[in-house]
Amino acid sequence: MQFRPILLSLVTVCSAITAFAGGPDKPLLRPDGKPYPVQRTEAEWKKRLTPEQYKILRQSGTEPAFCGRFHDNKKPGVYFCVGCDTPLFTSNEKFISGTGWPSFFQPIKSDRVLYVRDTSYGMVRTEILCATCGGHLGHVFNDGPRPTGMRFCMNGMVLNFMELKAGKNGKISQDDVENAKWDPKKGKSH
Repeated sequence: MQFRPILLSLVTVCSAITAFAGGPDKPLLRPDGKPYPVQRTEAEWKKRLTPEQYKILRQSGTEPAFCGRFHDNKKPGVYFCVGCDTPLFTSNEKFISGTGWPSFFQPIKSDRVLYVRDTSYGMVRTEILCATCGGHLGHVFNDGPRPTGMRFCMNGMVLNFMELKAGKNGKISQDDVENAKWDPKKGKSH
């Protein structure tokens, strides 16, 4: 029975993966061990998202540079997670990075995103997840503009955009940001 220790090890590893990744009876867990506020079955995710959005948001994919939505969007407004409608970024923090992906120097609030070490593809990077649903949004790098020096390089395919009116200073107001709610019937995707 040499296979029994290997089988038990495999079951242990699979159980640990299921606990983090969620399963039929277990919620998807954040890196801090708490469940994400928004939980969906794989069937619900596939119904809500396009195949491209599913690949990026749920399987940590990446859209090709200069091919996605919003990398050159200059309209004032709020960017929402397609997985849970959480407002994540605004045009006030957006800048043209030249990388081909929409880039921001900070999220609306620091608790809207989570930071996870990513060692895929032989690199060490910091992955950005939506703190509400756990969806993969992109990565953050320390080569951005002032005031933070950070570049949140996001996949436009997993963002929705709602245009808002800018003030005389060209910025949207904090009140408008706080009151922004994604409504697929009213919202506009660029």
